[in-house]
Amino acid sequence: MSQESSAIPAEIAKFDQLAGRWWDPDGPMAPLHAMNPARMGWIIERLALAHGYDPKAPRPLTGLRVLDVGCGAGLASEALARAGASVTGLDAAGAALAAARAHAAAAGLSIEYREGRPEDLAGTRFDAVLALEVIEHVADRTIFCRHLAALAAPGAPVFLSTLNRTLRSFVMAKLGAEYLLRLLPVGTHDYRLFVRPAELGAALRGAGLRIADIAGLSFDPRTRRWRVTRDVGVNYLMMAVA
Repeated sequence: MSQESSAIPAEIAKFDQLAGRWWDPDGPMAPLHAMNPARMGWIIERLALAHGYDPKAPRPLTGLRVLDVGCGAGLASEALARAGASVTGLDAAGAALAAARAHAAAAGLSIEYREGRPEDLAGTRFDAVLALEVIEHVADRTIFCRHLAALAAPGAPVFLSTLNRTLRSFVMAKLGAEYLLRLLPVGTHDYRLFVRPAELGAALRGAGLRIADIAGLSFDPRTRRWRVTRDVGVNYLMMAVA
């Protein structure tokens, strides 16, 4: 497999600068805090079912080894650990990882956090691989998907979440979130790197994976909560299988 890196140094530095406020639910990561229950609920349910576990059990992922690529300060990693998984969080942003380790320790969670890129773990296999809100920040999504696929054990699911490249996502996720509502720091996203579902599906299939499921994530202004929907026009989740 190619050892080329898919990382963009400027993107790594951007998220390292946010490390100190990553766990502030009203800070620059507020949209991820709000979205996390819906996206992780969808992922945990499908991950449990993929391995024949009861998704309604108190700790449905017990015994599973899960890799969270681009884990940042650990929002998804902690949700996986609370569901019983043995979690490895991987990120190239050292300051974000320091925040992740500190928060997990304070919460009494045992999570292995490692600094690096997915290609650095070549030869290791996991029962599931996640890359959430990451692929829109990488230089080459084809290379990135190959690295993810190489880390998934045979039959293991690979989960990604990202932003669709549509006019609606440009207005809502770029102009609205960054410039109008100031929900995210200006410059968080590059619209040109947003990924259409067909493009992501092609990259995953090119890496030898089969697309198993796709869902949208939509914000409900009435309840102020995110929910899983069929609308993939802005945010969406995709599950592939090795």
